[in-house]
Amino acid sequence: MLDFLKMRDIDALDNRDLGLIDWVSPLTGRLLKAYFRASVHGLENVPRGPALYVGNHNMGMMTLDTFIFFTEAYKVLGVDALPYGLAHDLPIRLPGVNQVLTKMGGIRACHENAAKAFAQGKKVVVYPGGDTDAWRPFKHRNKIVFSGRRGYMKLALREKVPIIPFVAAGAQSTTIIVSDNQWLAKALGMDKWLRSKVWPLTLCLPWGVVPGPAPVFLPYPAKIKIEAMKPIRFRRRGPEAAEDLDYVNQCADKVEAAMQKTLTRLAGELKGEKAA
Repeated sequence: MLDFLKMRDIDALDNRDLGLIDWVSPLTGRLLKAYFRASVHGLENVPRGPALYVGNHNMGMMTLDTFIFFTEAYKVLGVDALPYGLAHDLPIRLPGVNQVLTKMGGIRACHENAAKAFAQGKKVVVYPGGDTDAWRPFKHRNKIVFSGRRGYMKLALREKVPIIPFVAAGAQSTTIIVSDNQWLAKALGMDKWLRSKVWPLTLCLPWGVVPGPAPVFLPYPAKIKIEAMKPIRFRRRGPEAAEDLDYVNQCADKVEAAMQKTLTRLAGELKGEKAA
């Protein structure tokens, strides 16, 4: 118990505890899949070896769709499919959160840590949209919102790894984000002292109206569909390609357009199932 309570090195890859994951994932996966009537598709598209998972960010800080997807991937494909997660500095340094995140494979978000994982043949997961995607308003729930962030593409090109896009539909319908209030976050300087570009106004259970990010809430049991898309590989790779901004933008546009097409399709399927 005392060992578990110790703060962990947020840059180390050897914190991940497969014994804990084996214990937690079956129960967590079953509960979440049942509650959200969730389904996971496309796992046959996940290649072996190093790769960068790129996903759309949902449900604010809770991201329960992440647990649904990767518990299913682990069950079907084994440990090779499990990624290390690039985590924001603030939560991964918090006592309590640090011990859990690092045990589940969380590492500090930086290209150096991702490169270490790739060098060991591991996968990494990133949500390029970050806070602006996770707290996107309800009216934009079926949109990919990466806000022009292209660091993920530079990383994939520099390290010569394929991108595995995966998309969740329905997860942003588990609460109602009225507005992300980017203007307020900027006015209060939160982008500087909290590294947050949003200060959302959220309507959620059991708290009602919440100004600011709600760390925990009772999600509405909206049906969720998640799909792993076919991996995207790039003709030019390496450090030189990663520094060619025009090429980086072309590659990122291709990834994001494919993800938006998939999200639109999945959202349409959910709407059709609801009407049936």
